[in-house]
Amino acid sequence: FRKISCLSALLTSGSDHTGFGFVFTQGGQILRVSAALSCITGSSIQITKIRAGRSTPGLRPQHLSGLQLVSDLCSGSLQGASIGSTDISLTPGKIQSGNHTADTQTAGSVCLLLQVALPCALYADAASQLCLKGGTNAEMAPQIDYTIKVFKPILEKFGIHFDCDIRMRGFYPKGGGEVMVTVNPVKELQPVTMMERGNITKIHGRAYVAGVLPFKLAKDMSAAAVRTIRKEIKELYINIQPLQEKDKAFGNGNGIIIIAESSTGCLFAGSALGKKGVYADKVGIEAAEMLLRNIRHNGCVDEFLQDQLIIFMALAKGTSRIRTGAVTLHTQTAIHIAEKLTEAKFTITKCEDELSSNVTYVIECQGSGAANPNL
Repeated sequence: FRKISCLSALLTSGSDHTGFGFVFTQGGQILRVSAALSCITGSSIQITKIRAGRSTPGLRPQHLSGLQLVSDLCSGSLQGASIGSTDISLTPGKIQSGNHTADTQTAGSVCLLLQVALPCALYADAASQLCLKGGTNAEMAPQIDYTIKVFKPILEKFGIHFDCDIRMRGFYPKGGGEVMVTVNPVKELQPVTMMERGNITKIHGRAYVAGVLPFKLAKDMSAAAVRTIRKEIKELYINIQPLQEKDKAFGNGNGIIIIAESSTGCLFAGSALGKKGVYADKVGIEAAEMLLRNIRHNGCVDEFLQDQLIIFMALAKGTSRIRTGAVTLHTQTAIHIAEKLTEAKFTITKCEDELSSNVTYVIECQGSGAANPNL
């Protein structure tokens, strides 16, 4: 058993071997990365002190359904898997293709279910169909639109191909969303180099309302976002489509996602969800400011994609290099777990950038070259 504690660890990274001492607070992320890597490498893991510092410690429904999905994918033996459990262990078996279903039965994010299941399904012997149920547009998680429009095209650079069909959108608090994902297996992952940002060439997005909410909210979110971006980026046409989700939405919800594309194929996003009592303008402005923040640093990925790519860099055969803005705690956590469970070696180097007053970093990884034994 590899033992991982969700409470504390020391991470050493960077070319100057700076030691970062920090407390892990991303219990869910540690579970996702370590469970996926356990499944792929065949190593048994024990995870302790899960979300121990939280007001509701231990596993929540979305964590539990993600772990059960991985265990199902790899015919594994999962111990301690119940709501509120702070200790679990997973002993993986052989990764199985075919149909797999996970249902959070809440508004827990389907995108976080995909984050844990996708890497595993890549190492199956044939295509896998994942039926994921819960929230498609949920707080504290990527919106499904981000997964399709940003995460998916960048993963294709690693040689990863999956299709994602939104059957039903689901929102907080009821969930009720459903996506069908088809994942094709790979023999091995290719390393990726993303070092040159280039110029921003296109900005587009969608501002949506669902259920009983008035269409005016979508128009207000879109207009406020465009106004905010215009203050900083004047030369580009900005197309944020206001939309009324009709047939394919369960419950009421509103939100916005805005995507920027660069001349070298980099993608960045800003998004926000509507909440009770929050003006639509404010939701649009929040998404626009998030996008602008992610464009300013002149890196090649936004703050949300950064940590999601770590597991794929660790598994790829060869050296990956990705230029980013400030390295997030989520990324540091993912690196720590990836180095613990694979042969991958990461370094983080600070770059001075003549084009930007902001500092950028290069995350470099000598990948472990995990080959698919089932193909």
